[in-house]
Amino acid sequence: MTISPIIDKRVAQWNKLFAGFAVSAIVAVTAQFFSEHYGAPAMLMALLLGIAFNFLSEEGNCVHGISFTAKTVLRFGVALLGVRISAELIVGLGPELIGMIIVGVFLTIGLGFVIAKLLGRNWRLGLLTGGSVAICGASAAMAIAAVLPKNQYSERNLVFTVLSVTLLSTFAMVLYPIIAESLALSPVATGVFLGGTIHDVAQVVGAGFSVSQETGDTATLVKLIRVCMLAPVVLLFAIVIRAKGLEDNSEGSRPPLVPSFIIGFLILATINSLGLIPESVAQFFSDVSRWALLIAIAAVGMKTSLRRMLDVGGQAVLLIVLETVFIVGFVLAGLSLFV
Repeated sequence: MTISPIIDKRVAQWNKLFAGFAVSAIVAVTAQFFSEHYGAPAMLMALLLGIAFNFLSEEGNCVHGISFTAKTVLRFGVALLGVRISAELIVGLGPELIGMIIVGVFLTIGLGFVIAKLLGRNWRLGLLTGGSVAICGASAAMAIAAVLPKNQYSERNLVFTVLSVTLLSTFAMVLYPIIAESLALSPVATGVFLGGTIHDVAQVVGAGFSVSQETGDTATLVKLIRVCMLAPVVLLFAIVIRAKGLEDNSEGSRPPLVPSFIIGFLILATINSLGLIPESVAQFFSDVSRWALLIAIAAVGMKTSLRRMLDVGGQAVLLIVLETVFIVGFVLAGLSLFV
């Protein structure tokens, strides 16, 4: 076999994907522009703008590229989140607070699963919303959605979850510092409260440093420890789903026990923990990760119609609000014991 036909085939495949990826990237850049000039969360803007271009995912040259971006680029972005993690970060807070954060993550996910069942909603939605609230908002939602078995509501539920946690995070960024001040929490305790309860990393940083440098540093540290839980939680989900025979075989082959993007996350986190990634390189990969996730969420928005989005119902809203209220109460209770 000659090389030329292989190259021609690869070029044809990439050309087939390029249009959808390019339009997703354009939407992401536009969302970032709105974020920088008008203060709206970039993830939220990318999602809403993507929904407005839903017709591109239904027919035409962009269909395959949008699907590729919503899945593969998303996983690439999640894998690169590993450069934010190091063992030194985890040790810094002490065993009591670390234990509280880990327990809070699993209790929140468990609560989401139980409440979803009580409300008559699918267990997928419970794990998706619970994981996004417990770990790191939109990024966690996209990582968890990548391993959950697909059904006709998968994309709608992902868009709903990303939209909800982004809006709740923005609301929390303003309200939670006021709550901390009313409770007379110390700067460190305020940082633990903000980092342990706000869903998205960007809003944690915004809320923390709006109080003080010490609060911002602590809040960011606590949040990154929650981000550390992303890999083990997604891995646990993948193992249980496979053990129950519920994995998604729609592509004709059995998915791997450990998703490749989680392996990438763990490898990068390990290398960073060993101090082998220079700060400038880590910052570069972190920026690439943020842009990959922004482009991916634009593509996810394009794959979801607004009409289907509105079908999610009030029970789903109640579910994610209850999960949010629970983690706030749990962290405040933990602070009264350990800080």
